[in-house]
Amino acid sequence: MVEAFREGLRDLGYIEGKNILVEYRYIEGKRDRIPGLVAELVQLKVDVFVSPTLTAILAAKQATKTIPIVMAINANPVALGLIDSLARPGGNITGLTTLNRELSGKRLELFKEVVPGISRVGVLNEATPTTGNALEEYEAAARALKMPLQALKVRGPNPDLEGAFRDAVKGRVSALISVRAGVLLPHTKKIADLAIKNRLPSMFEGSALVDDGGLVSYSASEAESYRRAAWYVDKILKGAKPADLPVEQPMKFELVINLKTAKQIGLTIPPNVLARADKVIR
Repeated sequence: MVEAFREGLRDLGYIEGKNILVEYRYIEGKRDRIPGLVAELVQLKVDVFVSPTLTAILAAKQATKTIPIVMAINANPVALGLIDSLARPGGNITGLTTLNRELSGKRLELFKEVVPGISRVGVLNEATPTTGNALEEYEAAARALKMPLQALKVRGPNPDLEGAFRDAVKGRVSALISVRAGVLLPHTKKIADLAIKNRLPSMFEGSALVDDGGLVSYSASEAESYRRAAWYVDKILKGAKPADLPVEQPMKFELVINLKTAKQIGLTIPPNVLARADKVIR
């Protein structure tokens, strides 16, 4: 994410340490650090605040009404009340949304093509009130596909992933979708390893996560989103107001398949699906 953002800045003529200074803050998997780190950056009176983390955007929205905020998030910012509309954001927030939840149906359809023998899908998700809509989106698509789902909910900050996989085995789950939830992101490698150990095909909600051993992902191009965030920074530094900069939706989507993982779980990917993949990890 950071490197893609830096590339975007360089493409626009910005060189860190010469004509732009970037203050980085990392939560290191500890979400309780977010409010304090956001407060630090606000106190520094940065010219623009940028984040791909919804919790950080919400904290920044509460902390300042004047510092421009550029988001690169997966959620729908209108539904969350962050902005007035995509075309006219209003306020001090603009940026990009990958509308991750709106891709749930397409993701499930592709998963069925990648693994034609799917009979029951487990949906691994964080057990909080704000993440319930992820399961609902998958349930709506699953009903249309006549594909039973099983909710596999875990709680942070140390989710019981082994327990969730035991529940999946008991429920005769034949494939797994891991929702892009904050508590799960630091454990992607472990989730992928447990899926391989249990010979479960796994679908993730982000292309970078397949590098950790997931079988397949379908999502907006994350690298492109972070590169585009730099474009917003440039416009704001040149005088544009966030309220007047429309929020972008993704134009490029990626189907990524990990053939190494397919081999480990004894799965053959249909050739016609493989030919449509944007990236194949061999």
